[in-house]
Amino acid sequence: MESFFYITPDTAINIIKIFTLGSLGFLIAFIAAPFLIKFLYKYELWRKEVRTKAIDGGGTPIFQKFHSEGETHVPRFGGILILVIPLFLAGLFLMLSKTGIWYFQKLNFFSRPQTWLPIFALAGASLVGLADDLLQVYGRGKYIGGGLSLRYRLSLVILIGLIGAWWFFAKLGWSSLHIPGFGDVYIGIWYIPLFIFTMLATYTGGVIDGIDGLAGGVFVSIFGAFAGIALFLGQIDIAAFCAVIIGVLFAFLWFNIPPARFYMGETGIMGLTAALTVIAFLTDSFLVLPIIGFLLLLEALSVIIQLASKRFRHKKVFLAAPIHLHLEAKGWPPYKVTMRFWIIGVVMAAIGLGIRLLG
Repeated sequence: MESFFYITPDTAINIIKIFTLGSLGFLIAFIAAPFLIKFLYKYELWRKEVRTKAIDGGGTPIFQKFHSEGETHVPRFGGILILVIPLFLAGLFLMLSKTGIWYFQKLNFFSRPQTWLPIFALAGASLVGLADDLLQVYGRGKYIGGGLSLRYRLSLVILIGLIGAWWFFAKLGWSSLHIPGFGDVYIGIWYIPLFIFTMLATYTGGVIDGIDGLAGGVFVSIFGAFAGIALFLGQIDIAAFCAVIIGVLFAFLWFNIPPARFYMGETGIMGLTAALTVIAFLTDSFLVLPIIGFLLLLEALSVIIQLASKRFRHKKVFLAAPIHLHLEAKGWPPYKVTMRFWIIGVVMAAIGLGIRLLG
């Protein structure tokens, strides 16, 4: 029986490229992680004090009940893997591609139209997160236990978003949004504030990094969906970049699944959310980002609702916020929260992917 499904040689090579780079990301991170962990424990690079104040200045009794022990005995900086490995592989295959050997040229995913911006966003935001993690470890900053103030972190995220928005609008000429199944809608100069708002909102969803294995698994499904979108759009370098991040996240999860050997920290969260925002706009998939990243949206909204309720109604909606803490307070063990969030993340990523491909 004749088959109507045919993969061209170029498509096959592109798929091989994506899976090869994803596998390399996992293997290098998996090998590097034990050395990083050993270093982190040797120098006790964890918070020396438990966080006792919430964003609104109130106490954190539920957080302390479930997380006080881990906060002071498990190092941060797992996000260093997420920062270093993609940059290393991008630089490595960029240099090897200069040799003229065709398979090195194929594996190079550092390209100006596709991956310059997400790599810049990953590096810039991760370095800001690294500074925050260092301040938290050494107990410096405005928070009890140290760290950059929330206002300062948000200002830096806005600055990174402003640079990215200006580049999209002024340099690349982007000024419209794609509506799946409908077409493109021109928004002009409003593209800039929309981009900045999206980066800020995506970073706010980073509060999901609160249970061992939770954030890593959720981000795997999110970047997996965008890798699929990029592949179908022919943006192979973006798909490969997403695959590298997925591979690194799998290695991170190997050591972060309970009992966690290290935490992702702001180094990882800020880098991932910034890169995610840029990828969502580069693939013209802004409108499905809230679907694919549904759990980030849910976590951020739970915090906003809680703060608003305490401010105007003087009582809580949730036992604790973000919502994964509420579920823990309701009696859900951490592994149940993590596994169910993973399932929801995969389902929402598949739905978002399907909707985007309608276009």
